[in-house]
Amino acid sequence: QVQLVESGGRLVQAGGSLTLSCTASGGTFSRYAMGWFRQAPGKEREFVAAISWTGTYTAYADSVKERFTISRDNGKNTVYLQINSLKPEDTAGYYCAADSSTTYYSVPRRNSQYNYWGQGTQVTVSS
Repeated sequence: QVQLVESGGRLVQAGGSLTLSCTASGGTFSRYAMGWFRQAPGKEREFVAAISWTGTYTAYADSVKERFTISRDNGKNTVYLQINSLKPEDTAGYYCAADSSTTYYSVPRRNSQYNYWGQGTQVTVSS
């Protein structure tokens, strides 16, 4: 069983930067594709970014690819999401997810492809 714990969410002013972290326990982290999703109030959870086993491959939602960077440190069982130039519309709960049924190059984009989820960390951007 894999457990994921996110951290780093907070209140930040528009234009600022933030780095979210997600640390995994259990399982073999280096064999999981990892993803970040977000969910704003009243909206569906949406894909933000994904990263393959070793970090060689990444994928981003079009709406964030110029400002968000996903990375991972397999030695620390941690995946990161760096967010620059924050906008009020980035306000959401941010969730990390792990997909254990992937190949080394996979960067899953769909919620249904992930089988482990964290509890989320809240990011609030003030204008």
